[in-house]
Amino acid sequence: MESGPQWYEKMSLWSPTAAFVLRWAVILLIFDQASKYAILYGLGLQQGQKIFLTQNIDLLMVWNRGISYGLFQQNSDLGRWLLVVVGLAACVSVWIWSNRAQTKWFCIGAALVIGGGLGNTIDRVIYGAVADFVSLHAFNFYWYVFNVADVAIVAGFALLLYDMIWPGSPPQEPDGS
Repeated sequence: MESGPQWYEKMSLWSPTAAFVLRWAVILLIFDQASKYAILYGLGLQQGQKIFLTQNIDLLMVWNRGISYGLFQQNSDLGRWLLVVVGLAACVSVWIWSNRAQTKWFCIGAALVIGGGLGNTIDRVIYGAVADFVSLHAFNFYWYVFNVADVAIVAGFALLLYDMIWPGSPPQEPDGS
């Protein structure tokens, strides 16, 4: 009986799609970190400080010591470093998964998740918490405060789900553009 490739042979760290995913993850990571730098050092916003932008959008500086929506708040160093390890493990897992990608949508989704995940993980390492600063609200309803990385992670997972549910046309490699 002939068997297929072993599990570790499928865990490639480089493939034809890797450069595309890496390039877009790094671009997103730079954009995320630049936006946080602008808020923290350009505008000098402190915890709880708010700048009115429009009727429904404010810049509101919040340090998130948990994960999305402020869940699982971690006030200890152990919790902080546990979230760093989990964040890095998630990025590496998506990286390995992306090396088996067969569509451009999957690669874009993976790049967004990786870039956003690394952006928030860098915040945890440097500041001990994630810098969130965009506050959307309407009709006295306030959504959670978020950042560029959070948007990228949500959009990336949406693209990954879309690609898995509706793969569409035959598999094709991204063209690198």
